[in-house]
Amino acid sequence: MSLLSYTELCELVEQGVIGPVDPKAINAASIDVRLGDEIVTEQYCDHRYRPVDIHKREVFPSTKLKILSHYDLAPGEFILAHTMETFNLPDNICAEFKLKSSGARTGLENALATWCDCGWHGSTLTLELKNLLRYNSLRLTPGMYIGQMIFYRVTDVPKERSYATVGRYNNDQSVQTVKL
Repeated sequence: MSLLSYTELCELVEQGVIGPVDPKAINAASIDVRLGDEIVTEQYCDHRYRPVDIHKREVFPSTKLKILSHYDLAPGEFILAHTMETFNLPDNICAEFKLKSSGARTGLENALATWCDCGWHGSTLTLELKNLLRYNSLRLTPGMYIGQMIFYRVTDVPKERSYATVGRYNNDQSVQTVKL
């Protein structure tokens, strides 16, 4: 597995592996990505601490919202969000999301589900964001640079093991909760 650098990243953008991308967003070894305009927030329930069965792939009670100008992420709040960019990874390219350091330094956290397998396509990336601050909200604005994608080249994955064949989250153009 080899990390892709600037020239190879420019080629990926030209090939439509990720887009739309402003050429200024292409860095030495990553491509900056922007926050999309939809989020999923946890919905309050009358009964406190209702269990969400992870094994059964249950979705927590939630509401999907469109962000018009901004969203203030409350202290301790968890949301699902998505990137503006769409990904079309071929069977020899995988990717990983990393939060921008400036976001992390303000108290924003991205959960660890940041890996994108070879063959994942037609989709924006769903992000799991949390405000780690205790006393201040964090303002999120659609279009703001939220993170960066790192791309790796691997030997071709067999078609029957490609995410294009076995993945659940292909062709998702917005934020997604867990799928069966």
